[in-house]
Amino acid sequence: MANDLAWPIAILIAWLAGEYGFRWLRLPRISAYAIVGFILASTQLGVLPETQSSPMLLLANLAFGLILFEAGYRINLRWLRINPWIGVTSLAEATLTFVAVYATATAFGLASSTSLLLAALSMASSPAAIVRVINEQRSTGQVTERLLHLSAMNCVLAVFAFKVIVGLIVFKTSGNIWQAVYSSLVVLSVSIILGALLGVVMPALLRAIGRTSHDSTLAFAISVVFLVVLTHHLKLSPVLATLTFGLVARHRRIVLNASQRGFGALGDLLSVVLFVFIAATLSWQQVVAGLGIGCAILAARQITKIAGLGFFAHISGIAWHKGLLIGIALAPISAFVILMLEQTRYLGVDLVDQLAPLAAAALILEIIGPILTQRALIWSREGPESGEG
Repeated sequence: MANDLAWPIAILIAWLAGEYGFRWLRLPRISAYAIVGFILASTQLGVLPETQSSPMLLLANLAFGLILFEAGYRINLRWLRINPWIGVTSLAEATLTFVAVYATATAFGLASSTSLLLAALSMASSPAAIVRVINEQRSTGQVTERLLHLSAMNCVLAVFAFKVIVGLIVFKTSGNIWQAVYSSLVVLSVSIILGALLGVVMPALLRAIGRTSHDSTLAFAISVVFLVVLTHHLKLSPVLATLTFGLVARHRRIVLNASQRGFGALGDLLSVVLFVFIAATLSWQQVVAGLGIGCAILAARQITKIAGLGFFAHISGIAWHKGLLIGIALAPISAFVILMLEQTRYLGVDLVDQLAPLAAAALILEIIGPILTQRALIWSREGPESGEG
């Protein structure tokens, strides 16, 4: 009975902490969820059972998938075609981050393969945290839109780089070329194809039954659940599949109105589960062991993101200070990193112990990252400093 009640109790405590933290301290709710998850984890207070079970990973992926669908749905390809400098900015900033983190990791004496994996994951910014903070702040404007687009593009670039490096590591250790190719190129390609296919089929189905307005959100939520379960079962990438689904669905001219963003109560509930789960996967021993290297990696990552966005700001059509604010707002990374590592473990490649420095970085940014995003939106005057969330 204690095991059955552990997660519901943790979710209730996290939700209460999020509401009071937001109301009293103006903290993003997901930061409070993370604090509760870390404290109650099996390696800390021991309230929660082991979090590496397949059902909990699947549930976290469902939550992540709903948010990634929304992130993909809000990407405007026409805007990217009109202003290609946004794509150039993302590629340049992500590459600069990769190089800086790789150099930092090797300077601390880490193995080349470990440094490459750390660098690939550090390229990303987690759309999960960013979308939740944007919805919570109800922010709109130039910084908000660029933040959404850049976080989604960084996420895709990081997935590609990470999968390719994992494929190379698999080939180096096993010598099996098919297993290496499947771990990288096949997984990437099939995940994108499945997401695109569902993005075409579902809008067509909604039109056929005449439910393109008020019921579209429910249909998309069911579709995301189906897509995540399918990719999880086939050991593909739910990240790429759901992002692609959202991107293609948007351009099939099916509209989600503002009140349906975040998938309502279902999205809110799964968000609590997601961020509690993410923090609960971290142990204090890992955090302490990787604190020095983790902080150095965080510094390198944040400096390069701020510098890269600031440098390309004027060229891409915004003021330099807005570029700097976007660089600050791209801080969150934890949800993406932890789920990528857990998915890789599910595939039979355990990289968690090799990437111990990321535990400290993930915990720090799980709490501080959403706060930096929130403050950047407020400083850009695109998010209210107070009000209902």
